[in-house]
Amino acid sequence: MSPATHKNAQNPPVPRYGVRSLGELLPSMLSALGIHGFENFLAMEPAARACLMLVDGLGWELLRENRKSAPFLNSIARDPLTAGFPATTAASLSSLATGLPPGEHGLIGYTMALPGYDRAFNTLTWSLYGIGPRVDLREEVVPEAFQPQPTLPERAAAAGVPIHYLGPAFHKGSGLSRAIGRGQRFHAAESLEAVQQAALRRLDARPAFVYGYHSRLDAAGHVEGVASQAWQDELAAVDQAIRTLAEQLPADATLAVTGDHGMVDLYPNERLDLADHPDLAAGVTLLAGEARARYVRAVPGAADDVVTAWRSILGDRMWVWSRDEAISTGIFGPRVTDQARERIGDVVAAAFGRVGIVQRDVDPAQARLNGHHGSLTPAEQLVPFLLYRS
Repeated sequence: MSPATHKNAQNPPVPRYGVRSLGELLPSMLSALGIHGFENFLAMEPAARACLMLVDGLGWELLRENRKSAPFLNSIARDPLTAGFPATTAASLSSLATGLPPGEHGLIGYTMALPGYDRAFNTLTWSLYGIGPRVDLREEVVPEAFQPQPTLPERAAAAGVPIHYLGPAFHKGSGLSRAIGRGQRFHAAESLEAVQQAALRRLDARPAFVYGYHSRLDAAGHVEGVASQAWQDELAAVDQAIRTLAEQLPADATLAVTGDHGMVDLYPNERLDLADHPDLAAGVTLLAGEARARYVRAVPGAADDVVTAWRSILGDRMWVWSRDEAISTGIFGPRVTDQARERIGDVVAAAFGRVGIVQRDVDPAQARLNGHHGSLTPAEQLVPFLLYRS
C-alpha cells in the first residue's frame, strides 16, 4: 500500500466534541457561577465571578514548548481542549459562543464557498474574499440568519448574568459579532492592558462574567512565524499581563485562559501555489478555507477527478476527501446541517504533513505568511485550558 493510500485510508483524529472541546468551556463556566440550565462538562469549581481570556493563536503545544517565555501560564495549565475542525478563529469563536460543533453552527472556516458567489466568503470581514472590490455582505448574507442558533451569551443574559465582551472596536456590529455575539455587552479594548484593566472593573458584581479577547500573538505567528523572537516576546507579554490580572482578581473569582487554535510554520517551498501546480488546479473553480484546511469547489462532474489528483500529489501530506467522506469522518461534529453542508464545497483537504495550499492570485498576503493553522494535527487542534482561582 502506498503512503498516499495508507494515509487516506486512515481515520483522522476527531475533535472531542461534547466532551472536552471549546464548545464545553462557556457552559462549564456559567454552571460554575450557579446559573441553571448549563452543564459543567469540565468539572469547574463554583465561583461568584468568572473571567475568560481568549488569546488568539495560543496553542497548547506552543505553550508547553515555550515555558521560559510563559512561566505563569504554564503553572496554571490543566489538560488541553480541542478546537474543532477547522482549527481557525471564526469556527472556534463560534463554537465557544454557541456550544456547538462547526457542522451545527455553520461557521465552517475562515473562508467558505457560498452558493451564488464566484468569490469565497470571508467570515472575519463578512465580505467577499481576495483580490477585487471589497463587497460588504451584511445585508445580503444576514448574520442573524446565517447563524440562527441561540448563543450562550443570550442564554446567560436571559438568566440575569450578562457576559461583558472586551475586544477591538471593529468587532462591534461586525457580521461575525452579529452572528455569534448576540447577548454580549460589548466594551472596546484595543490592547492587552486595556482588556486587563476593563476586566477588573467589570468583575465588581456578583455574579459577574467577563470575556476578553487578544489578537497580537496570532498576528506575530502568522507574519514572523511561531519560532521567531517576535512571537516569543509577545507570548512573554501575554504571560505577564495575565499574571497581573490574576494577582488583582477580586475574591471568589475564577480566571480561565484558552486559545482558538495552534499554529505551525511553513517554509516557502512547503506552501504550494495553485498557479505553479496545474494538476492541482485542474477542475477547481474556487478555493476556500485556508492553507492547511482547504475546501474546493469543482467544475460540475469533476469532483471525483479533483479528489484523485489531489490524493496523487498530496496524499503523503494531506487527507483528501469528497464532501460526503469528510462529513462521515465526524471532523465537523456528529451532525452537519444542510446549510453547513453546502458551504463545505465538493472536496476537503486537511494537512497532516508540512504543507499548505495557497493562491497568490487571490490572496498574495496569505501566500507569504510563515505561520499557518486549520488542520487536525495536535499542534493546531490542542488549545490550553488554564485555570486560576483567586
